[in-house]
Amino acid sequence: MGLKVNTIRQARVCNLVLFVISDRSFVFQECILSGMMSVSGKKMSVSGKKVLHMDRNKYYGGASASICPLADFYERFNMGTPPAEFMNGRDWNVDLIPKYLMANGQLVQLLIHTGVTRYLEFKSIEGSYVMKGGKVYKVPADGKEALTTSLMGIFEKRRFKKMLEFIQNFDEDDPKTWNITISNKPTCAKDVTMEQLYAAFGVDHNTIDVTGHAIALHLNDDYIKKNCLDGIKRIKLYFDSLSRYGKSPYLYPLYGLGELPQGFARLSAIYGGTYMLDKPCDEIVMEDGKVVGVRSGEEVAKCKMVICDPSYIPEKCNQVGKVVRAICILKHPVPNTNNSLSCQIIIPQNQVQRKSDIYVCCVSYTHQVAAKQFFLATVSATVETDNPELEIKPGLDLLGPIEQKFVSVDDLMEPTDDGICNQVFISKSYDATTHFETTCLDVLDIYRRATGGDFDFSQVKHTSLDDEQC
Repeated sequence: MGLKVNTIRQARVCNLVLFVISDRSFVFQECILSGMMSVSGKKMSVSGKKVLHMDRNKYYGGASASICPLADFYERFNMGTPPAEFMNGRDWNVDLIPKYLMANGQLVQLLIHTGVTRYLEFKSIEGSYVMKGGKVYKVPADGKEALTTSLMGIFEKRRFKKMLEFIQNFDEDDPKTWNITISNKPTCAKDVTMEQLYAAFGVDHNTIDVTGHAIALHLNDDYIKKNCLDGIKRIKLYFDSLSRYGKSPYLYPLYGLGELPQGFARLSAIYGGTYMLDKPCDEIVMEDGKVVGVRSGEEVAKCKMVICDPSYIPEKCNQVGKVVRAICILKHPVPNTNNSLSCQIIIPQNQVQRKSDIYVCCVSYTHQVAAKQFFLATVSATVETDNPELEIKPGLDLLGPIEQKFVSVDDLMEPTDDGICNQVFISKSYDATTHFETTCLDVLDIYRRATGGDFDFSQVKHTSLDDEQC
């Protein structure tokens, strides 16, 4: 079935310049970008871009959807019918790819800027944890916790505390905060690697694992040989986010991540955009090497720019890996997390002899995503062997008894073309992480390529959700 004629005519009349199409893996990035461009245009006193957003699915969110009722989730994995003990199926909103937001991160600022937060309510994640030596430990939240944690020995605690204090006081614009001592010589911290920074404070390899992976959220150890500025900024972001709400640096929307794209659909209507569910895209129409429209059935919507995922132009993408995820239904909190109703656990690569980390996240009925007294935990990792499910066993072993498990393996795709010449901008797949930091980098990169300039965060008047929601 083609696009309705009156919809196409409306799009042409309002000079459609941006066409967003999304499928099962990438809708969240496209939603943010459509909001950034349509809203930014008005705030910069230039013509705001008109957006037509098409989604092949009958529901909002693609792979970032929250599936309800539970029977639909079971059907998606060919698992039959949910057992009666899981109670009312409409009490469940199961994320296909659960991820958390950093409370003081750029993604939250983007959401506030677009105004979509008026349709959303967030809840703080209760705890941030890391695995060391097969045991789960709380990540120290400040210098005081660094001195009392059982994660380290007494002398290591003091070294770790000194390093955190240096990083917290570091100011890129204040040279007085740059000085550290390496090999008994005063050195400018801006000129050293993370490896040298760690060595300057004498911290051991376990502390490096905790800092680099559970706090700075690096995906692997490649960062150690690079300049330390990025690592310092990441660590400062973690603790700045932690200071917002106290329990952990992470936030999660009530009723699941599917609320985010649904909020953007409402926002789109306010700014004159059109959002169409259950609408296939049959062809991206090109002329002289540039996009001129998108065809659905026999109808063509004219446009000057397209943002889409790799499934629409697979010849312009490369597979760069795979991600394995196991979504698990539990009747209890994750053990050794102080009975937290929500948490994140990162298993650093060196703890399980891998090349990349394993991620565990858990939300519960308090987030309106599960029936009363039930929990949803997800374990994910980048695939490194021919037995993906076995790779995430260290994470699954942390969960305790599992009522039901749903395992998937998805391709990681990246575009080979920057899109500047043909004006077709392709997003990347979601990675294995249980946070949105890497997704946000992809969003900002596409925005830069599509508009010719970096997003101006000075446009964001508020940086806290409290300013929007209180």
